[in-house]
Amino acid sequence: MVFVTGGSGLIGSFLIPALLRQGHPVKALYRGQIPAVAGADRVQWVEGDILDPALLREALAGVEYVFHCAGLVSYAPQDEELLKQVNTEGTANIVDACLEAGSIKLCHVSSIAAVGRPKAVEVLTEKAKWDPAADLSAYASSKYFAELEVWRGVAEGLDAVMVNPSIVLGPADWSRSSTQLFKYVYNERPFYTAGEANFVDVRDVVEAMMRLTFSEISGERFILNAERMSYRAFFEEVAACFGKKAPSIKVPPLLAEAVWRLEHARAWLTGRRPLITKDTARVAKKTHFFSNDKIRKTLSFEFRPVAESVRWVCQELQQQVQGV
Repeated sequence: MVFVTGGSGLIGSFLIPALLRQGHPVKALYRGQIPAVAGADRVQWVEGDILDPALLREALAGVEYVFHCAGLVSYAPQDEELLKQVNTEGTANIVDACLEAGSIKLCHVSSIAAVGRPKAVEVLTEKAKWDPAADLSAYASSKYFAELEVWRGVAEGLDAVMVNPSIVLGPADWSRSSTQLFKYVYNERPFYTAGEANFVDVRDVVEAMMRLTFSEISGERFILNAERMSYRAFFEEVAACFGKKAPSIKVPPLLAEAVWRLEHARAWLTGRRPLITKDTARVAKKTHFFSNDKIRKTLSFEFRPVAESVRWVCQELQQQVQGV
């Protein structure tokens, strides 16, 4: 029996069908409405929240494997406390429930945001040291401290692995996750930043998670990343697939700094969420590469090229748009 949190998210919505195809009985947590994932009628759905320790202990009865995909991604300043609750406290609850149940292996979905960024180091690995004094986002901190909860569990005897995906590419709701990047190009927005980003296909993330979890590997974390690409090149790939005009106006760093400050003031005056925050503006300027050597060597794993992933996502999204 496998238990999944975050079944309505991008990774969870591809993980659940993959587990069912392999013949695993699946139990999954949901809030509000059962997610419309493939094979949903064959899933044992549990309504609840990862912030409810008693419910989690009950839900894990008879479970052998847990895939913890639930989490909040936000760079908005007003979500700092919520990020701590969902990402850090929620993970602590999952770890405690797994420890109490016993004989459970946990796969925790973290993020490259939780990987340390030492100064003057361009290629980052799983061993990169976290600097608590660095100017990092509340989201990054919440994911890092969530990992510490998993390490605490490992120290107490928990069988666990962690994965740190880069920007995950896959067809999903236009307004959520990385799919917003595709919507941005589809709507022919004109601007791009000078930075670079790391990308990975959701299908590769799911395959790596399953292979790690259903193995003897434990007490390890793995970066999941296909390749690094400039935002301009990525937008051009997407635009070519959609037959749209690619963003062509480069936003200078000084302008980006000014824009997030104006957005912060607007949000404070209106009570609305900022479209651009300090963290999103500064993340867009980064040029780090997250090494995938460890997962490639451990599992003889090969990632799909980003260009292939972009074509697939664009085709799936176009079918969604035409079906509306």
